[in-house]
Amino acid sequence: MTKTEPRKPRILFLFSDTGGGHRSAAEAIIEAINHNYGDRVLVEMVDFFKEHAPPPLDRVPEFYPQMVRVPQAWGWGYRISNGHRRSRLITDTLWPYVQFSARELVRKHPSDLIVSVHPLVTAPILKALGKNHPPFITVVTDLVTTHALWYHRRVSLCLVPTEAAEIRALQFGLRPEQVKVVGLPVAERFCRPPGDREILREKLGWPQDLPVVILVGGGDGLGPIKKTAQAIASLGLRLALVIITGRNQDLKKTLEAIRWPMPTFIYGFVREMPDYMRAADILVTKAGPGTISEALNAGLPMILYSRLPGQEDGNVAFVVSEGAGVWAPSAELIASALSNWIHHPEKREKAAAESRRLAYPQAAQTIAQITAEHVGIRNPSLT
Repeated sequence: MTKTEPRKPRILFLFSDTGGGHRSAAEAIIEAINHNYGDRVLVEMVDFFKEHAPPPLDRVPEFYPQMVRVPQAWGWGYRISNGHRRSRLITDTLWPYVQFSARELVRKHPSDLIVSVHPLVTAPILKALGKNHPPFITVVTDLVTTHALWYHRRVSLCLVPTEAAEIRALQFGLRPEQVKVVGLPVAERFCRPPGDREILREKLGWPQDLPVVILVGGGDGLGPIKKTAQAIASLGLRLALVIITGRNQDLKKTLEAIRWPMPTFIYGFVREMPDYMRAADILVTKAGPGTISEALNAGLPMILYSRLPGQEDGNVAFVVSEGAGVWAPSAELIASALSNWIHHPEKREKAAAESRRLAYPQAAQTIAQITAEHVGIRNPSLT
């Protein structure tokens, strides 16, 4: 008689590509689940906007880059909708329009656990599931000024990245036992020990005897990258500059045509960012939650030059108040902050120490273990 294979529990991750952070967080958790429980659980990722939302909501990921290009309008919309009653009004108003799609998603993807890494999906999916639903976990992927839509009182657990996000969860009506601070999940390659900086620099071809500054503008190479790089170059400081232009090939070609007065390395879209961060001394970046968390794991001090109003305001306050970085929203201020850190390396080292203090390198592993326990897999042998 053939022995029947035990049924594997199913975990459904709900995300959408409105910004890279939601997908990155889901993939980081799934990476940890697969590493520790790969043969004991089935995992599925669904982009609920692209795959299930009715028109025109199915094109929200496509519209998102254009929406955030008008930061003042984004900030206004974020703030005016950010309240318990206001967010409830939004979801109640949308429900008649999305109810068929939400119920279809639930029907097509039966699961033993649902994990949401996007604030807009929680309310409609919980409503579609009804009263007797499987455990539902929210993983908040904003750091500090988290929107009310993240916090639904019917979730089994709400995993947040910071104590500030925990406070907001309690303010929006979640019970203390529903909320747990775990950090923001990032890919395992960003969570490795620092390693030998000299070996990394030799591998990358970077100088050993100069402070290395990384200037990034996100995956699309947005922001005042050229102007900032030129302001840094005008200071005449002893440093090496690494510029990441992402998918912006025009910017890459423009920068490559400039004769720089210091060692300068220009890259497009890269997958070696963990090594770059571990080999560098300073990061100049926008205040995105994922990049900040990756920099904290690398113990890298930050100069933040832009943020999405409302959504990322708290990220700036968090980094600055904790001493892990400075806010410098212009090329001139960036150059001034950089000059201060180059001339006073003890200040830079203090900021690096604060970054290491704030890091949660085990966030994805912790969330993986929590999800496993929610589907009945206990006391795993973690490797």
